[in-house]
Amino acid sequence: MPPIVSTAFYAPGTWPPCRKQTTLSETPHPSIAVLENMYSLALLSLLAVAKAQKAGTNTAETHPRLTWSRCTSGGSCTSTNGEVVIDSNWRWLHTVGTTTNCYDGNEWTNACSSDADCTSRCALEGANYQATYGVTTSGNGLTLKFIQNHEYGKNIGSRMYLMAGTDRYQTFTLSGNEFAFDVDLSTVECGLNAALYFVAMDADGGRAKYPTNEAGARFGTGYCDAQCARDLKFVGGQANRDGWEPSDNDPNAGVGPRGACCAEIDVWESNAHSFAFTPHPCEDNAYHVCETSNCGGTYSEDRFAGKCDANGCDYNPYRMGNTGFYGKGKTVDTNRRFTPPRLTINVLSPGSVVSQFAQNRLTQFLVQDGRRFTIPAPTYAGISSTSEITPTFCTNQFRVFGDRDRFSEVGGWTKLNEALRMPMVLVMSIWNDHYANMLWLDSTYPPEKAGQPGAARGSCSPSSGVPADTEAQFPNAYVLPGSSPACLVACALTGFTVRSPGPTSGSAPLALPSGFEVRACLPEAEVATVHDRTATQDSPPPHQLIRI
Repeated sequence: MPPIVSTAFYAPGTWPPCRKQTTLSETPHPSIAVLENMYSLALLSLLAVAKAQKAGTNTAETHPRLTWSRCTSGGSCTSTNGEVVIDSNWRWLHTVGTTTNCYDGNEWTNACSSDADCTSRCALEGANYQATYGVTTSGNGLTLKFIQNHEYGKNIGSRMYLMAGTDRYQTFTLSGNEFAFDVDLSTVECGLNAALYFVAMDADGGRAKYPTNEAGARFGTGYCDAQCARDLKFVGGQANRDGWEPSDNDPNAGVGPRGACCAEIDVWESNAHSFAFTPHPCEDNAYHVCETSNCGGTYSEDRFAGKCDANGCDYNPYRMGNTGFYGKGKTVDTNRRFTPPRLTINVLSPGSVVSQFAQNRLTQFLVQDGRRFTIPAPTYAGISSTSEITPTFCTNQFRVFGDRDRFSEVGGWTKLNEALRMPMVLVMSIWNDHYANMLWLDSTYPPEKAGQPGAARGSCSPSSGVPADTEAQFPNAYVLPGSSPACLVACALTGFTVRSPGPTSGSAPLALPSGFEVRACLPEAEVATVHDRTATQDSPPPHQLIRI
């Protein structure tokens, strides 16, 4: 995380961090540590010839399996046996061939002395996913515990990536596709965030681009986002040690001088009280490295420096004035499981014969108890008559809420459309917020704008979300598909390729019957029908189904 700064560094109307990356430092058993010290000197000559960021060998890296499927519009599904991997920032980092920590708590140790030295000497260790990180899978279900107590302490939060085999991330091109998953948010309380999003990471974790990165995607390397994350121990294949500043309120995190930036599409940032859907374009959408004050985002005093839009163009129904739509006991009742969003992304090239129907448009709707709910339009005059994220919506939202239009400054929809056509990696995480207590998602933010349009983002108290409180009050929260009474996210993913109403590739358009819906988290190849039962429900667009 960046140097801890007060919210005063954020300009009025801006958003704070989009996510917290909590790290884990594992201290070896004392007896092991003593033995290690006895032979560490004998290993110095061997360590001196190491050239790159290494992969450890103490614990075998075995990825939990996760099944997903691609389907045709007729419901025929092809199952894929995928895997998930935890981000490298959570892993034990130690010197090669020993159990000496390179990083402990929230700071680098004396086991290595510089960026180059740490890059050559330190290895990312394999993960015991269940015992250490609280991560388990079953079929197409993924469980992420918020807090996992283990032999050496406790782990807080996690960030997982879907894999295409052992050494590469699964990538998705979002443009013209739809995405769906089931979730139960009944215990994801104020200050927590169950998030599912896409970022333009390199599919190999950066190994080809940065030869010093020998660990690669197999060990969860190469993360980037529109905040230009500087809390990463490795950036661009190099250790981020020189100039690292430990956090003063997070015992696991700190901030280095370099950040990792790329486009970010936040499909679902949520808890039981609020949710937000937020695209973040960049001038350079691909993975790129920034330096200190030029990074911008959460980790810099100037949030608007750098090449990315840290705030994004968000749609949060509560912030748009629809305070009774989503939450406990509300229209979409988060006391019960529901199917959030079937995300429809239909961005078509200018001049396309179908651009008039859905060009430059992101939409969502929710399903609960067999009913499909259209997310309501903003209640504020002058923003939009629908809940679709469009160029008009973004421009009007910034104007009505008095926020800086950083979205347009980095290239706006031209860059966002470009990002949606890029292969992106799926991220699933659960976290709390050491910067703004998640108030930007579920309370009033910034506090000094209380009572002004757009400041109220959820029903949580302005005093809620303090990380120490969330960890003490909600230690049993976890991300899990199914009906278990806990915080859940993403059990199955479903994509749809949207076709135009006229021939664009030599074939007739595909269409599904009104009310047709594919339910995620069902047994393999099972397709269910959801019948329209309310006047506010809408029919799905013509599409080809790719169930994930």
